[in-house]
Amino acid sequence: MKHFRLLMVAVIPFLVVAGIVLIGLTPKVDAEYADIIINKQAEKQGMQPVMFPHWFHRIRFKCKVCHEDIFIMKKGSNDINMSSIIKGNHCGKCHNGKIAWAPLTCGRCHSVGGNPDGLLTTAPAAPK
Repeated sequence: MKHFRLLMVAVIPFLVVAGIVLIGLTPKVDAEYADIIINKQAEKQGMQPVMFPHWFHRIRFKCKVCHEDIFIMKKGSNDINMSSIIKGNHCGKCHNGKIAWAPLTCGRCHSVGGNPDGLLTTAPAAPK
């Protein structure tokens, strides 16, 4: 019993310190599972990369809504830029101010680092 108590006095503080160290070494994650960071042109233009909340969209819409009708499913093959979005291509197919909010506030998309302006919610999307 004495050895067990001595062991616990030594082991518990070690585990606490080890846990704190490991938590401190955990890298910061900006996106959630399956989210996509789009940075082909953003940083070149002096903007933060876009954090596309893939799962947020996926739980509301079937894959076919975006793939292959709007986006080509190959990394780097979609030339997504503000000009094409404003013309109604890519994200602009829905983010046009009628179906979903218009691309008027840069920080809603160019938001690597978390929840832009409280955008992500658990409310269901309106049926199409």
